[in-house]
Amino acid sequence: MKLYYSPGACSLADHIAMHEADLTFDRVRVDLKTKLTETGQKFEEINPKGYVPTIEMDDGQRLTENIAILSWIAQRKPSLAPTGELGASRLLEMLAFISTEIHKQFGRVFKPTSDAEASAAREKISQRFRQIAGMLKGDYLFGDQASVADSYLFTMLLWAKNVKLEVPQALADFAQRMRTRPAVQLALKHEGLEFGKE
Repeated sequence: MKLYYSPGACSLADHIAMHEADLTFDRVRVDLKTKLTETGQKFEEINPKGYVPTIEMDDGQRLTENIAILSWIAQRKPSLAPTGELGASRLLEMLAFISTEIHKQFGRVFKPTSDAEASAAREKISQRFRQIAGMLKGDYLFGDQASVADSYLFTMLLWAKNVKLEVPQALADFAQRMRTRPAVQLALKHEGLEFGKE
């Protein structure tokens, strides 16, 4: 299996989760500016969407999009998802919230068309972080056990730090807890990031 990633991009969430699940995989770095892999292959031949993450199974099947990949990882390792009758749905609910309400907003921060747009996006992200802070059910999003959604939230918090966006203390504490996890440290090391600092 292969994970196509770009250092510090949203694919970091999948990278962390795959280590949390003890999956065996190779990493293929993608330059998102040139759209080339580290071997010189055109990335759009692998994922026509042209962005990470992408995982390639041993049989050649490929899966894209954080929600799909993180859900797939949780299916391989059920301890990375909340339990109960609605567990799988609660996980999808949280992944969708992070993806649509936080991740997507960062695009307007990284490449704004105006200062006003960037300011509005930052405020929207801050609002959503405050909401998520109120959703914590313990050390992690769903209680005392980390889930694949925590890997995604952690990645978003690294982005917030990189653009100097303040987050609620509960989420700062959460990010610090995540940094102590071996899977997080390994993924950051593999991507050449030192605790989220490029």
